[in-house]
Amino acid sequence: MTTTARGPAITVRGITKSYKDLPVLRGVDFDVAAGSIFALLGSNGAGKTTLVRILSTLLKANTGTATVHGFDVSSAPGEVRRSISLTGQFAAVDEVLTGRENLILVAKLRHLKNPRAIADDMLARFSLTDAGNRRAGTYSGGMRRRLDIAMSLVGNPPVVFLDEPTTGLDPQARIEVWQTVKHLAKDGTTILLTTQYLDEAEQLADRIAILHKGTIIQNGTLAELKRLLPSATVEYVEKQPTLEDVFLTLVGQTAGEQSR
Repeated sequence: MTTTARGPAITVRGITKSYKDLPVLRGVDFDVAAGSIFALLGSNGAGKTTLVRILSTLLKANTGTATVHGFDVSSAPGEVRRSISLTGQFAAVDEVLTGRENLILVAKLRHLKNPRAIADDMLARFSLTDAGNRRAGTYSGGMRRRLDIAMSLVGNPPVVFLDEPTTGLDPQARIEVWQTVKHLAKDGTTILLTTQYLDEAEQLADRIAILHKGTIIQNGTLAELKRLLPSATVEYVEKQPTLEDVFLTLVGQTAGEQSR
């Protein structure tokens, strides 16, 4: 069964999650437009991975609702899973197999026709054709991550969750992954990206939501977030606030308010 998502590709309303007496998500709300890159920006422990696990049906929320590609994550988890792919913080490739064999394996597990043709297409799409017959264990960090993303996209899911996809990568590898993500969105894929890297959100996202202590404290475009802070004039040169300025100010304000 397939359906065409109407309205936002992802909707989240009032999601809460606690582990015993420890609240992790305290009522999260946001929408993600179809075909856009939405960055969930926050420090370690902010609740980013917990939220992604709820949206990908791996974890149940305590309260609230969420839909992905038009399907409710609680009442229609099977349909949600058929509509998404999830790439975690560490590449889940089989390093003994070649890049091509990894892709063929995933295509067969998903019962797709012509798995070899699919593998060749994905290798070309992610600039890995020349490395396709090499064992994945010989790949660089950026190549391994690109292969991991390619594997998650076998079958062309309309919604992709990337949970801190550049963790542990060197600067060049991060740029390679950024280029891959931009190409995905250009082709119409909806991407929810979690990251703690401010430059990553600034480079990639159409909209950025700042998650702090389990709550979205701001949500907007980069330009909208920058307008939250006044420009600083130094020696007659106007200095625009950076995303880092916005993030640290908002998080600092919230922390100060909660301590009072």
